[in-house]
Amino acid sequence: GYARPDSGTVYVGGERIGQDIAYPRSLGLILEAPGFLPQFSGAFNLQLLLSIRNRPNKALIADVMARVGLAGAENKAVGKYSMGMRQRLGIAQAIMEDPALLILDEPFNGLDQQGVADMHTLLKDLRAQGKTILLTSHYAQDIDTLCDTISRMEAGTLQKV
Repeated sequence: GYARPDSGTVYVGGERIGQDIAYPRSLGLILEAPGFLPQFSGAFNLQLLLSIRNRPNKALIADVMARVGLAGAENKAVGKYSMGMRQRLGIAQAIMEDPALLILDEPFNGLDQQGVADMHTLLKDLRAQGKTILLTSHYAQDIDTLCDTISRMEAGTLQKV
């Protein structure tokens, strides 16, 4: 869930959140359970999100859906997607505008073994492109495989491991 911090400071790109900037400028985000409009297709959901910034781009949507393994499911209603497909769509949404910073909350939830392997490959590619990725996971293997720096949240405090 969401909680308002009562102490501490967060910097992104040298800028203090809440003081210098309200929100990071180049951010891709996936929450533990991505919310999409179930009656519409995956492609249409992504198009709606891009339209908020007046950037609808069907070629970009097709490309990002292929990158997360949803080629061929672009026109299927999200309500007919499996949990893993919805998770892949959430990852597509997070990366589609090529953000510098990705915050991924439990990105492997609902994915089968092949889906996890595919997302590991994608995240390694994004890291190689210089992206900063903040990843939460309950699975030590994902963290050990993908992360350069590991921290643990204990009693509301971030502890470096």
